[in-house]
Amino acid sequence: MTAVGNGAQTAGRPTRLPRSARRKQLLAAAQEVFVAQGYHAAAMDDIAERAGVSKPVLYQHFPGKMDLYLALLDTHCDAIVANVQDAMSGTNDNKERVGAAVRAYFDFVDHESEAFRLVFESDLRNDPAVRQRVERVEQGCIAAITDTIISDTGVSRSHAQLLASGLVGAAETAAQFWLAGGRQVPKAEAEALVAALSWRGIASFPLQGESA
Repeated sequence: MTAVGNGAQTAGRPTRLPRSARRKQLLAAAQEVFVAQGYHAAAMDDIAERAGVSKPVLYQHFPGKMDLYLALLDTHCDAIVANVQDAMSGTNDNKERVGAAVRAYFDFVDHESEAFRLVFESDLRNDPAVRQRVERVEQGCIAAITDTIISDTGVSRSHAQLLASGLVGAAETAAQFWLAGGRQVPKAEAEALVAALSWRGIASFPLQGESA
């Protein structure tokens, strides 16, 4: 296993990295190990070796394996929610918003890091701390879309939440199905198909001030 680079060498010893840079390095190494082996099979020894550091250095930054895992989950959960929020705020064109929201999920599962496996395929889904973070992704994405639907259509919050959950569920499930099936449909075409399906449903709700 090749170690993640840990800085220039000085007199045979690695340069001391700033704390933030070392943390980033350790998280990158941990992600590779967790994605490849799963949480239960991964060991702190594997992560330290992958990062090219000693176990004491690893433990200085993360007291245990769960701390590493949760830190990674926080990073990727926050990222996908932010991407969906950006999809809603980046344009006033609702059709483009739907397409951008779908694209956020496809981009996430298609990333070379395979970080989506930590969020959507975790072998720790029954752990309360992990489950809370995974649910936060779903709820955060639904909330972003809900607010946009309410603003544009004037439907009740409960109705908007149901519509938003449908879009989130379709995008997440379709993206994972697409990846598991070996990307048989070109990515852009797959995104367009799912976006078209979702848009045809959401577009049937008139904007505020329009007749049904």
